[in-house]
Formats: sequence, C-alpha cells, structure tokens
Amino acid sequence: MTRPGVMRAVVLSGPGPVENLSVVELPVPEPPAGWVRIEVGAFGLNRSELHTRLGLAGGVVFPRVPGIEAVGVVDSDCDLPRGQRVAAMMGGMGRVFDGGYAEYAVVPREVLIPFRSDLPWDVLGAVPETVQTAYGSLTTGLDLQAGQRLLIRGGTSALGFAATTLARDIGATVLATTRSGLRLDVLRAHGVEHPLVDDGEVARQVRQLYPGGVDAALELVGTPTLPDTLAATRVHGTVCFTGTLSDEWTVPGFSPIGYLPKGVRLTAYRGESADLPAEVLQRYLDRLASGEISPGPITAYPMADIRRAHDDLEHNRRVGKLVGLPRAHPAGGGPAGGDPGDRPRRG
Repeated sequence: MTRPGVMRAVVLSGPGPVENLSVVELPVPEPPAGWVRIEVGAFGLNRSELHTRLGLAGGVVFPRVPGIEAVGVVDSDCDLPRGQRVAAMMGGMGRVFDGGYAEYAVVPREVLIPFRSDLPWDVLGAVPETVQTAYGSLTTGLDLQAGQRLLIRGGTSALGFAATTLARDIGATVLATTRSGLRLDVLRAHGVEHPLVDDGEVARQVRQLYPGGVDAALELVGTPTLPDTLAATRVHGTVCFTGTLSDEWTVPGFSPIGYLPKGVRLTAYRGESADLPAEVLQRYLDRLASGEISPGPITAYPMADIRRAHDDLEHNRRVGKLVGLPRAHPAGGGPAGGDPGDRPRRG
C-alpha cells in the first residue's frame, strides 16, 4: 500500500533498455482546470510506448510516465460523476504529459470516453486504443462493406484480433496472417475464414484463393510487407497502412508509379479518442460481456513487472494484447478485477 497522497507509477528515465523503466512513488497529481484525474484500473501496452522507450518518438521530455491509454474511474470533480468508468487515450498521453502507467493519471477532459461495464480491468484495459484504431482503419481508412474480402497482415496482434471482430460484424470475409503455423488455429478460433502463414509471399496465397485479389487490406506489419500486401489487392481495392509491428514505417526513395500496383489505392489511418464514438465502444463492451465476441488473447502483468512486460512487447513473445495492472483489488470493489499477474486469457 502507498502512503496517503502518494501513488506508484512507472517512470521512463530516458530512451534505452527496459532497465530505464522503474516503479517509483510520486505525489498523486492534481488536475488543472479542464483536466480530470482518474484512478487507473488498467493500462494497455502499445508499440507507441515501445517507440518512446527506444527513442523513436519525437517531442518527449524525460523523465516521463509512459502510456497512451488507460481505463479507470473518475476521481475528481468534473461533468462526469465520481466513480464513472472511463477510457482515456491519446491526446499527448505519455509523451507531452504523464500517461497511464500509474495508479492515477490526470488527462484533458476531451480524451475521456465514459462507458458502463462490469468486465474485469484486464479485459477493459485491452479494449480502447485497439478498438479505436481497428474501427477507424476499417471505416475511415478502408470504407469496408458487407460482402467484401479483407486481408489483415499481422492477424495475431491485438489490433489484428479487434479488426477481425469488427470486420466480421460488418459482414466481411477475413483473411489474416501469422508468421507461425502454430497460431493458425488461434486465428481460426477467432473467426478468420482463411488463416495464412506469412512466408513473404502472401499475395500468391491470396490469389490462389481469390484470383482477382482482396477488396481491402489492413497493413499492420509495416513497410517490409507493404509491397506484397498491395500485390494481394484487386484493382480499385484499398490498402490501409495502420501498424508497424516491424518498427519500419518509411519507404526509402518512394516512387509512387513504380511502387503502387496499377489501380490499387493506398491510404493510412491514425486517430484520436474523438474518432471512437462512445456508442461503438459501449456496443463492443456489451458484446464482450455477453460472450458474443472475444477480445482475443490478453496477457496481464502487475505494474511491478513492467520491465518484463516491455521486454515481451519488444520481442513479440505474446499473442494479442498486453495489459498492465497498477494495483490488486478484490473483484467488484473500487477499480475492480483483481491482479491475475501473467495470466493469458483466451476467448
């Protein structure tokens, strides 16, 4: 237990190895006008924070509490009642100001999305940023329609699982890749009609199934696989570049005419909390609670294990979403859900 007025938080001292992450005691922050303090129930781990730790993110002042997203309850006076469950994400969290890797976080009111759910915190912590990005990629990025065929490059990532769920809800047929044949059944169990092992020639596999190519493709791996993803897409189809699991996001000497297949459209998606309608988040959580959909695998870590969590994130040791839990609580009390430690969850 921490002392009154003091909280535990993860602080990144500067760019570098996982040893630069430390759990320390800090004063519980006070929110200025227009900001809200939340008591954090869980925080998602994202490659964005990995990029910050590795020194690949611009505009970060150290030391810094990382974390571009968190879920918790309102803990200061604002237009929302105290105790209201909320998701907070983006808007400079973990970069411009201290983020979600803490027992308390202070964030601008506009980055909060209120919701109702009794799901445990490890499940809730896996949802906001992942669903926001998947929803925006499929709608704004791809304008995916019922009956279309979607290729997800990087299907066993947390974002890949969320995109599969939302795409099937739209009524699309989903093809998704994994680098390991051992994970094909995981994709299949999550609703992927055509799981594919990424051997570097996914376009060949796609066109064996659909000679004309897919209607849409979601690129989550990065620029190393982008040409092959483009080659898997039909004329007048669209590829949305959203993720960089490879940590490579630029194309040296990019020449559009030589790079892009004839008639294939390339777009990208990057969103904020305002791009996730509250009703979309609520519907997703309600369907999770009913068992109608699955969040995919979740691995939860107590905050004390943040270095191990980041090392697993960096080296892609886990399938699905990684979540941090700042405190242990009895189920149903306060920010509830308990502390399952390194417990994989699979829907």
